[in-house]
Amino acid sequence: MGIMARVSQEHLDARRRQILDGAALCFARNGFHATSMQDVLKEVDLSAGAVYRYFSGKEELIGAIVAEVLGSVRGAFEEAARQSPPPPPDELVASVLGKTLAARESLVVDGRPAFPRLVIQVWTETLRNEELAALLREGYGSVHAAWGRIVEGYQEAGMMRADVAPDDVARTMIAAVLGFIAQQSLVGPAPVEILRDGLRALMSMRDEDAAIGGSQLG
Repeated sequence: MGIMARVSQEHLDARRRQILDGAALCFARNGFHATSMQDVLKEVDLSAGAVYRYFSGKEELIGAIVAEVLGSVRGAFEEAARQSPPPPPDELVASVLGKTLAARESLVVDGRPAFPRLVIQVWTETLRNEELAALLREGYGSVHAAWGRIVEGYQEAGMMRADVAPDDVARTMIAAVLGFIAQQSLVGPAPVEILRDGLRALMSMRDEDAAIGGSQLG
């Protein structure tokens, strides 16, 4: 009985994954607004009954896709925040973004990764979908909070100057990641090592005021 239940749950999870991935491809290809549920059904090659068993419509699909991505990203940064000290920003960003992209590397539109395009489509849809906008704000808020704790960890360990608000650094790191994803949508795929190395170079710059900030730790 237990085996049957497990197999059944594995089947349900696989079917849900199939629907989410197919919907993500459709949204990335044509945009959320121009995609119909009929397009999704055709993409995943399932009946309406099979799909509607899991999702009531496009809004629920896009919400599930966004929640899944933000949940995995938030979890990774919250795990980093619990380490003492947290991994440095260059390594941390490359690791989390690398895993996020790798988990979706099988989603391809016109020979290019679909995920960056999907992110842009989601941003666009938030302009007219307040529920999705609220979901995104909540998700970014939790990532933002985790980054704030990470920065506090850096400052407590003496890795980062202490006279800059953790919130400012958190917003800047999120901006770097989102900007890198947007670039990929515009100019094509790029390895996360580019962002890692760019951050590493910026982190290497000497600032005469840093010593003053560091002294404030004591």
